[in-house]
Order: sequence, then C-alpha cells, then structure tokens
Amino acid sequence: MKLYSELPVSAQAAYSGLDIAAKDAERRRSIAALPGGFARKIVKGRTYWYYQYKNPDGVAQQFFVGPDDAATQVMMARHAAPEAQQSTISLRQLSRSAIELGCASIPVKHGRVIGRLLDHGFFNSGGLLVGTHAFLSYQNMFGVRWGAGAFTLDLDLTHAGRNVTLAIAPNVEMDAANAVGSLGMGFIPVKSGTIFKKRDEADFDLDFLTTLGRTRGEPLYLPALNLNFRPLKFMELSLEDPMKSTLLLPSGPLVVNIPRPHRYVLHKLIVHTERPIEQRAKANKDLIQAACLMDYLLDNDPDLVSESWEDVVSRGPSWTKKLEKGCSDLVKTFPDSGFQERLKRQT
Repeated sequence: MKLYSELPVSAQAAYSGLDIAAKDAERRRSIAALPGGFARKIVKGRTYWYYQYKNPDGVAQQFFVGPDDAATQVMMARHAAPEAQQSTISLRQLSRSAIELGCASIPVKHGRVIGRLLDHGFFNSGGLLVGTHAFLSYQNMFGVRWGAGAFTLDLDLTHAGRNVTLAIAPNVEMDAANAVGSLGMGFIPVKSGTIFKKRDEADFDLDFLTTLGRTRGEPLYLPALNLNFRPLKFMELSLEDPMKSTLLLPSGPLVVNIPRPHRYVLHKLIVHTERPIEQRAKANKDLIQAACLMDYLLDNDPDLVSESWEDVVSRGPSWTKKLEKGCSDLVKTFPDSGFQERLKRQT
C-alpha cells in the first residue's frame, strides 16, 4: 500500500518553473520589496533619497538609498519600471496555474501570517517553518500528494537560538511580536509569549519553538526577534542544515526555510514516542506524517535515510532508543507498507 500518489506531469513542471522563478526573485529581494515608497530629503542644501515604510507597530522607518545623482535615479526608475511590477504579476499567475494543475497550496490566512513574518525578516534571521506546513510543502517538491497527515490548523515556527549554527546569516533584526499583532487577526500571546492563540479559532495557534539546550525548559528570549521560544527535546535534528521551499498561494509564492525531509521524518518518529497520553492525537499525526514521508524516501532515496539514521544513532543511546521505538510503532501501524523489511536494509 503506497502512502503517496504522483502528481500529473503538468503539475510537476508548473511547480518546477515557479520554484526557480520564486527563489530567484527572493534572492533579489530588498527592503524596497516592503510596502512603501521613496522619500526625498534636503540636508545642508543637498538632496538625498530614502526608502520609507512602516514597521508593524506603525512607526515609519527610512533607509538611505543615495544622493540625488544619476545612479540613484536609475535604481529608483528600475524599481518603478513596469518590468518590476510584471515580475510580481508573473509569479502570481504561475502560482495560480500550478494550483489549478494539482499542486498543493496553503490556507490564505496562514499565508498572511507567514508572509508578514517573511516581509519583516523572520526567515532571513534564521527562522524555519516546521510541523505540518513543512510536511505539506514536501509534496510539491517531490511531485506527489500525501495520502494522509494533513490535519492541523496551527503554525509551528522555530529558531535555533544560541544552540545550533545555521548556514543562514543571523544579522537581521525584527520585532516578531509586533509583526504578528499588526495583522489585526486577534492573536494573543500566552505561555510566556511562546504561543499566540486566536480568540475565535481555538485550533489556529502560532507556536514558536527552539532547541532545549541549556535553558532547562525555560523560554528562550531572542532580543533580535523580540520573541520568546519554547524549548523542546530533540528539536535540533530538524534545525540543522535547513533548506528553502516555495509555498503556493493564489496571491503568489512565499519562499521560506524548512527542515530537510530526511531529518524531518526521523525527528517525527522520535517526537511521536515523547508525546504524553493527553497528546495521543498529535502522536498519531506525527506517525502518519512520518509514514508518508518514509514511504517516499525509501522508494526514491534510501541512501539518504541510511545516512540520517547513522547520524541519529551517533548522538547516543537515548536518541537510538527513541528512534527504534518510533520505527517499531511505524511497522505495527502500517503493516501493509512493508516497512519492517524496507527499514532493515537501512539500519
């Protein structure tokens, strides 16, 4: 029994083209991508140009562009040129086309939150989108549709904090709490500000997570983000060596950081065993997502699974015990997927 199905070739091709275009646009993204405009100032008789936009708290911020010379005028003209606007329109059209052809999109309300955090530097600072949204994003990357596991309405976001070195420059400062509040969607910070809950949607939470490290379970405050993160055991497995992924919305794509799939799947197997009895529903979700992803990876990149398994085992007996227990549960829960024999070849 397969736990995934192939997307039509047309959908795979549409996503591939969009993914390249969206990541290229993200590389060229600048502060001028934020809503705002150019402002002129005269200082001691000389004219200078600044780019002005509003922070999430409504306070105007300006960034120096340059003196009023030919080079600055060319740059501003290029920003306002029809070609620049056409790029945004083209990405929107490509995104809608990919969705119509069968690619998976994310809910619009989730896109609003992710887009706001993206605009204000959360992902450039080293933040990742994890949990079910990462699991769903693998579908378009692999050109498949999962058979199950897509049942959650919360958003899980994480940052390595001081505990893991990421290959992403952590030199961007932002105010994540105000970025969330500026959406006007009714999110309220709870649990020391590590979770934002919505009054009218009990199951739409924003959960900010990090590695356990030396915090002893206490929330980790990151001044550069003005945000508290809830430490969790084994979280570093998903945070190491992240990758870029393009999420789809009718309004256009969003490029974010997510865990590597081979790390995500083993992390889910481990976390599944850590859930207390009152979180049985989440434990089942972890196992189902791990099953779908493991089914695909064993079919298409078994060597990567083996390498990841060796990495986890090298971390010590506690890691190994949890992973073996998770795999045992996987075999028992999905007997028709042949995991017992397939996993023996990897371990």
